[in-house]
Amino acid sequence: MRVSSLYVHIPFCASKCYYCDFNSYVSTSDVMERYLDGLDRELEAVAAEYAHDPLKTVFFGGGTPTMFDSRQTERMMKMLHRHFRMSDGVEISVEANPGTVDLEKLHVLKEHGANRLSFGVQSFENDLLVKLGRLHDRDAVYQSWELARKAGFESINLDLMFGLPGQTLEALERTLRALIELGPEHVSSYSLKVEEGTPFYTWHNRGQLILPPEEEETQMYQMVIDGFQRAGYEMYEISNFAKPGHRSRHNQVYWRNEPYMAVGSGAHGYVDGVRYINQKNVPEYIETTVQGQRPVVEQEVIEVRMQQEDTMILGLRLMEGVSFARFAKQHGVEMLDVFGDTITRFEKLGLLAVDETGVRLTHQGVFLANEVYAAFLE
Repeated sequence: MRVSSLYVHIPFCASKCYYCDFNSYVSTSDVMERYLDGLDRELEAVAAEYAHDPLKTVFFGGGTPTMFDSRQTERMMKMLHRHFRMSDGVEISVEANPGTVDLEKLHVLKEHGANRLSFGVQSFENDLLVKLGRLHDRDAVYQSWELARKAGFESINLDLMFGLPGQTLEALERTLRALIELGPEHVSSYSLKVEEGTPFYTWHNRGQLILPPEEEETQMYQMVIDGFQRAGYEMYEISNFAKPGHRSRHNQVYWRNEPYMAVGSGAHGYVDGVRYINQKNVPEYIETTVQGQRPVVEQEVIEVRMQQEDTMILGLRLMEGVSFARFAKQHGVEMLDVFGDTITRFEKLGLLAVDETGVRLTHQGVFLANEVYAAFLE
């Protein structure tokens, strides 16, 4: 399968949130300029190295891509178009944090083809935002939302977190009401994961981070599912909800275990059965790329069995599951010949549903998904 998707990592943030283990840094405008110098050279190298079709999806993630000023934003978008052709109807998504956009910057993005924004809202409760180390407040969400609509963006995702320290079911319900009232075309909703190397991890180990009990977190997840489905959103993936026609096409590339190119510090790509990882350290990334070298520090050829496992584990995140036809087309073998025993076991447990088209999680399976995924690694 020829690659037609690109991920671009922009690692800069105004500050580091307490729960965040992503590759992100607080930096200066001068470093950002030099980063763009390196990114330009890497885009050129990646475009030349991989046989690719005109891009169908592009995703600028971070960090916070909207940390760039308007001129830097224009430069970023122009270099994308200089090195890659876009297909008709390409989806170009840009992550943003509330408070980091203005009308000029949004117009620049729109004029250069960006047609989908993703705001890291997380909560509408100001006290919870402070606990997360977020710099924005509820008012900043509304202001950024209004600017995005004014700039002409008709496809906006809002990120929502639950299972937060001090969060109650009532607080989550208020956030759900506020978010649904805004009416974004897409919502990504995740439970908090305490990751090693973050302040939350340290505080949790010291007993200083009090999280909702597991039973309450499960109730929160059910509340999220029910709330968005009642409001007309389709739950098309285990953590994602969309209005008709607004599924994230780029993320579906990941969930269908399809190839994608990736550029930027710490970016992960997957092309021709090889997974690669870029240099995370920003100064080293810049030094390598401005010299015209690719900043890849790790490569792994993904063996056939692991590719098959990835197709199942990633694909079962989708509510449509994994079809027998798609599995056979990707891997040249029948799914049941490879994973028949595992599928039968979890079908009997009521966690997987099987019909003539394929395999998917049941409602009960959605809540025990990690247990199901792990079984495909046995």
